[in-house]
Amino acid sequence: MLENLRNRGFQIEFHSHAWAILSVDFPEALTELSEALEGLAIPIDEIIGSGGGEAKGTQRLRRTLSELGWKKANFEIRKTINGLERESISHEIDHVRHFPDGKALALEIEWNNKDPFFDRDLENFKRLHAEGAISVGVIVTRGATLQDRMKELVRRYAVQRGVSSFDDLRNLGLNPTNRQEDTVLRRVGRDKNPVAFREAWADQFVSDKFGAATTHWRKLEDRVQRGVGNPCPLLLIGLPDTIVTFD
Repeated sequence: MLENLRNRGFQIEFHSHAWAILSVDFPEALTELSEALEGLAIPIDEIIGSGGGEAKGTQRLRRTLSELGWKKANFEIRKTINGLERESISHEIDHVRHFPDGKALALEIEWNNKDPFFDRDLENFKRLHAEGAISVGVIVTRGATLQDRMKELVRRYAVQRGVSSFDDLRNLGLNPTNRQEDTVLRRVGRDKNPVAFREAWADQFVSDKFGAATTHWRKLEDRVQRGVGNPCPLLLIGLPDTIVTFD
């Protein structure tokens, strides 16, 4: 299971016996995840047009998951002592797959948030697992190849679209900020080793929108290796560069 995704370059990792739990108790859930991710494709125009926010491709993935039964859910945990409520905590999860026996799987997609969102997701999973509310937590994020090749992909977009000025960008519906313009123009206009406009813009776009401090595979891996979320069983999925398409 999920080998078809591995063959497409997806990163797949199981932690704390997640593979045993999913393959034995929830094989249909693995099939649903595989089907939803197999068809995932994000045109480069959507990545550029999103301005770093959630691309339409990930919105389509959310809809597909929802149609397969992975729907948003709130878990409310209340604790009482001698009839008095001492604690009430609510956890909202974007995608939860409930099963008739009361078991559930929780899934979060972190396409491009600030990386502390991983701490929130993993701690939520840990708490819900400890309370018996979920069996496995799943996180989908940008994989290492997608993160590493993002500048290359944006540069390719700039070449294909003939981007050589801010006017070209504005004609494509893109509106860089004054700060971004100043940064690009300084690199383009410097006397020593000037940079081509499209390269300077692509570098600036990716640094601003998909920088090292956003949610991507290495940031997730760092936290899991440090034990954040442990001992909740986890399935981690990294989206590869192969999901990005060009006209």
